[in-house]
Amino acid sequence: MIKQKPKISMTAIITLSMVLGLAFGLIVGKNFPIIETMGQIFLRLIQMSIILLVTGQIIEAIGGIKPSEVGKIGIKTVVIFAVSTVLASAFGVAIALIAKPGSNVSLESISSSTQVTQVQASSFADTLLGFFPTNIVQAMTNGVIVQVIVFAILFGLALSSLNKGGVSPLYNLIQEFNKVIMRIIGMVMKTAPIGVFCLVASSIGKFGIKVIIPLAKYLGYYALGTLIFMILWIVVVSAYTRISLIEVVKRMLRMSLVALATTSSAVTLPVEMEDAEQKLGIKKEVSRIVLPLGVSLNSNGAAMHMAITVVTIAQLYGIQYGFNNIVYIIILTAFASLANAVVPGAGLVSLSIVVPQMGLPLESIALFAGVEWFVGMLRTILNVDSDTFTSMLVAKSENKLDYDVYRKDYQSTSVP
Repeated sequence: MIKQKPKISMTAIITLSMVLGLAFGLIVGKNFPIIETMGQIFLRLIQMSIILLVTGQIIEAIGGIKPSEVGKIGIKTVVIFAVSTVLASAFGVAIALIAKPGSNVSLESISSSTQVTQVQASSFADTLLGFFPTNIVQAMTNGVIVQVIVFAILFGLALSSLNKGGVSPLYNLIQEFNKVIMRIIGMVMKTAPIGVFCLVASSIGKFGIKVIIPLAKYLGYYALGTLIFMILWIVVVSAYTRISLIEVVKRMLRMSLVALATTSSAVTLPVEMEDAEQKLGIKKEVSRIVLPLGVSLNSNGAAMHMAITVVTIAQLYGIQYGFNNIVYIIILTAFASLANAVVPGAGLVSLSIVVPQMGLPLESIALFAGVEWFVGMLRTILNVDSDTFTSMLVAKSENKLDYDVYRKDYQSTSVP
């Protein structure tokens, strides 16, 4: 029997490419135009499908909600998803503004070698109007992501209402279209090791090791923010359901570990559903609706990741945002979390959606490739656990939380 060689994950390869690019940039000490060009080609390949990715994924996610699911349980679920995602984005922004992981890094040559567009402050009314397109084709052409997202949400809602319990031919067509777009992005991401090497080598050659300094602070504060946000979630759930904090944590431990190990909400879903029903007492009529919807519609971890990263990048380039810009970032990252790409290096794809919207250079996202695996772990555990927290709140509100599960376990451990 021939033993198969263990496969190296794409994330590990991308991380290695980042390290090699770092070493190359430090040793050579200058930027090679051909390397920079190859890195820019990689970024353009990612960017070219972003509008179609965002539009298609959101329409599929929302359009696939059956009318039978849009009852009391569905409405409560969507409301909690929306509120928690916006709060996660706001929390990510707050952590970045307080901790300032991208500040105090001197990049003297940036102003002359990298184009950075300062987003102009605007009134609240103008900021609000900016979310709604006058011409969706023009919004797509100009790459105004937030307007595209609003249109996609409305399109998805209309499609869902027309399905009437079934799946329309148009919905099937959109699903097939999305598969093609995801295949294109998957093909592009296979070149990620080369693209990341070129981008990191180019950046280090121009700016030196000082651009890596914020990454350790950034990762540490992102981990701290994730931990605090999860603790707040647990406190709210425990208080509302009247289940002890320790019980909630203990019964969610297995799914949390699977989420950390796999960095995939979809892969974790079967374990999550089993534990939700058998350990947490969430009845099937709630868990079978809330948890699958959460994979597509609820991404607290992704929203927080994009928010804290955008502000960190702005700090690296010495950009300060006003209140209206901060509000824009919060809403933009919350909306963009609906369009998470389920491919290796998904964090880079997600950031390529929001970073250009704030006038920041797209190549800056390559600096975060080296910590993508660690970020993916944090992003996934918050995504998965927040779905389960939501299902517990909904189950309690609908009187579909089985407390006998907790009593039986207590009795079985108490009887000698």
